[in-house]
Parts: sequence; structure tokens; C-alpha cells
Amino acid sequence: MSTPHNRAEKGQIAKTVLMPGDPLRAKFIAETFLENPVLFNDVRGMLGYTGTFEGREISVMGSGMGMPSIGIYSYELYSQYGVENIIRIGSAGSYTDAAKVYDVVLATGAYSESSFAKTMNGTQEDTLPPSEELCDALRKSADKLGIKMVEGVIHSSDVFYRHDSSKNPTYWEKLRDEKGCVAVEMESFALFCNAKALGKRAACILTISDSFTSHEETTAEERQTSFTNMMKIALGAEI
Repeated sequence: MSTPHNRAEKGQIAKTVLMPGDPLRAKFIAETFLENPVLFNDVRGMLGYTGTFEGREISVMGSGMGMPSIGIYSYELYSQYGVENIIRIGSAGSYTDAAKVYDVVLATGAYSESSFAKTMNGTQEDTLPPSEELCDALRKSADKLGIKMVEGVIHSSDVFYRHDSSKNPTYWEKLRDEKGCVAVEMESFALFCNAKALGKRAACILTISDSFTSHEETTAEERQTSFTNMMKIALGAEI
């Protein structure tokens, strides 16, 4: 039952999938945290593994960057492989001093200017919610681990390099002040759209990798291997 993007066969992927953007982060999570991880996909280098964590079967798979990419992979996981829960674990740029570099953010909604949802199934909303059930499981896991999470709406952008010719306020400041966005990433709006369309569950936790306010940044290696708090929270969520 493989697809053009995933060579896994039926039964090789767990009901719950953790989904970082970077496939090498998926590899790191599998090799660091999962017991007996088995590679189920390497098509286009988009690595996916299934193993166990504290006796629970969990899969982890990269999504690639941007809404079209996670839109393909998450749709197939939900519709072709019987996945019920996808938790995006990614990096984000902070729009506020309340979310500092290395802080973990729990998305309470994803705002986007993207046409993804409208094109996908006619959805008109520009802000989509995650599964409250998954969010509660993540909150309980974070509390158990003693890890603080910043909660708020995130901005899912189609554009990484924005040529903003405006002066004051800048585009991101408008989104912070008018839409309540605390951080920006590029995938969750599409993931939440697919989950809603297919009657599945999705959530997103992010680690702040850089800040629009303090101008701090992390390296590519740090993003791949050092954002372990959000990994532990996602793995510890009892679903």
C-alpha cells in the first residue's frame, strides 16, 4: 500500500506520529529516544521510523518545509496509513519577548494568509485550531516533566524570506498585535486543515530557534539535535 512518497506497508506506522520538519531530526529522535526503531520510509530522503517509548508504539517522520510538503505527508498518513494523531514538533521564530530562544510554544491555533485550506476543501477560515485532546495531553506531559510552555496562536507563513517594504509597524508586528501571533513557522495551518477535513487529530509544539525582537539565532545543528524538551513532551504525551 505504498504511495509515491512513502514506501511503508500497512501496519508499519503507529497511530501516533511525531512530525518534525527536518528528516534528520526524525532520525535523531528515533535513535535517541525510541526502543528498537525500524526505518519504514526513505523515499526522497524523508525518513520515517517506528519504535516504542515506555511501552507505547510511536512513529516519527519528517514533513519537509512548508505547507505543500506537510500537506502531502500528513494527508497520506491520515488517509492511507490509519494514523489518528500527528504532533508537529518544529522550530519557530518568536514575535514576542514572552517567547525566548529555546522556549517551547504550544500552538492554540494557526493563522495563515495561505490559500491551502481554501484550495484543499473550501475552508474559508484564516485561523484553524488544533485538537484540544492532544493539547491537553501535551500540557499534562509538560507539567509532569516540569517544562514550561508558552501558549498562543502561531503564524503559518508561506514565505521564509519576506521582502517587507513597510516601515512601522512591520508585518510581523501587525500579526502579533492584530492576530495575537506569538511566533512564526511554515506548516501547522496545513496540518490542522488536513486533520479537520479527515476527522483526525493534530497538535503542534515548537521550540523558538530565533527571535524577531532580540535577534538571537540558533545553528542548524542545534535545531537538529538540541531541541530535546519539545521532543520529550511529545513523547511523553499519553494519547
